[in-house]
Amino acid sequence: NASLLGILQHPDGTVLKQLQPPPRGPREQEFYNKVYDSDCCDSILLELREYLPKYFGVWSPPTAPNDTYLKLEDVTRKFNKPCIMDVKIGQKSYDPYASAEKIQQQVSKYPLMEEIGFLVLGMRVYHVSSDSYETQNQHYGRSLTKETVKDGISKFFHSGYCLRKDVVAASIQKVEKILEWFESQTQLNFYASSLLFVYEGSCQATTVRLSDVTLAEKRRVPKGLLSGGDVLEYNNNINVINSTENGKIEASVSKGLSKFYALHKKACSKRHHSQLSLKVENSEQDNVWKTSTCITQEHLNGNVLPQLEKVFYHVPAETKESANVEVRMIDFAHVFPSNTKDEGYIYGLKNLITVLQNILDN
Repeated sequence: NASLLGILQHPDGTVLKQLQPPPRGPREQEFYNKVYDSDCCDSILLELREYLPKYFGVWSPPTAPNDTYLKLEDVTRKFNKPCIMDVKIGQKSYDPYASAEKIQQQVSKYPLMEEIGFLVLGMRVYHVSSDSYETQNQHYGRSLTKETVKDGISKFFHSGYCLRKDVVAASIQKVEKILEWFESQTQLNFYASSLLFVYEGSCQATTVRLSDVTLAEKRRVPKGLLSGGDVLEYNNNINVINSTENGKIEASVSKGLSKFYALHKKACSKRHHSQLSLKVENSEQDNVWKTSTCITQEHLNGNVLPQLEKVFYHVPAETKESANVEVRMIDFAHVFPSNTKDEGYIYGLKNLITVLQNILDN
């Protein structure tokens, strides 16, 4: 259903976002083409690529050559239990060419946009305690006030056991980088564009080389203690597109994680649990795997305990990393050339950073 603008996962690690009707779809395509032009030598645009999903051009199904999809990096793919939040940024969620009706419609949806400068469009949080996801849609975000917005956003960083301050801190750093970019550029203005936050929900803090763990131990690791796409393959049977012999596209666009990427279009229900299948790798390839530092008592059975002790007592300090967090800009159907700083977006970013900082400090 094109009206839902569902995003489809492709087996090659990309997602397909159907182009919206003109002028929005062509405008978004033109934006990606401009930023990812192979001849681009504008340092502002080259830096902007760091904050976007990678772009792989457009794609059309063989059976429907007029249906165009943007082929984009799946930012959630490397995560085992991805926690995802979509936040619309700016003081206006309508562009300079919007009709009076459109302006009225957008303002009435969230009158606080002008004042707060951002709107939570949805979130999906993995709770370690219950091994399940909690989902909030855009009605949740629109119900937040100036007084409740801090608590409303802190929900995204809560694992069910604890507030993931490591993730909050890493998120602040990433948003600050995007803010610096906005402070440096006067050529583009963004309306109704979002930041996508993604972090690993199964709390991993320690990175260990695969060679530190014998294969026998590796086989005994309980589900949920492992993550890292180069060691595990995740068989997420959702939204996967298969080209069948006759060229038809089969797409199950239902309980998908990736559709959540387009959260503001439609809320979605719980994702299937990933089935994990181990790929046995040569330890010389220096793959890493991760193990949790906040493991519940029931996981510490006879099999796992010796291995965890081995892991924790032999971890060189330099292999410990900060939280694995992605913050990417998405949704560019309303990006316009400009000759001034994007003050509305800057205002929203600064307010969002303030809220995140408050979550961290309390």
